[in-house]
Amino acid sequence: MTRSLDPDISPQLFEGVAFKRLLAWVIDVIIAFIIAAVLVPFTAFVAVFVWPLFFSVISFLYRALTLGLGGATWGMRIMSIELRRDTGEQIDGITAILHTLGLIFSFMIPIIQLISIVLMATGAKGKSLTDMALGTVMINRAQR
Repeated sequence: MTRSLDPDISPQLFEGVAFKRLLAWVIDVIIAFIIAAVLVPFTAFVAVFVWPLFFSVISFLYRALTLGLGGATWGMRIMSIELRRDTGEQIDGITAILHTLGLIFSFMIPIIQLISIVLMATGAKGKSLTDMALGTVMINRAQR
């Protein structure tokens, strides 16, 4: 991508992204829940007894695979946003896995999640702590 990911040069890439990220996350939780619920019978209903772990694994796989295969989860696609490298290039599978692990880690430590939310809501690029660590950024997909 030769287009600048600078919010001063291309502000349309970042308009409304923080709120779209929140909505995409809600959509993705619902999608992961539905996928996990559909898969429960295929585990002979054992997954019901370990639901938190089962749901976590399904959610992780869903997020890592969809990010790795297209730079956006289904929720992100619905909200017309995608994850890119700071350079504008598409992310690879390893970055998708690391980004998903960063999300999980931030939810495990609420203060980190709170800091990420504040950064996403106030920063010019709307980057989370995970985005900062990995050199990624969420942009409006339709504006590419």
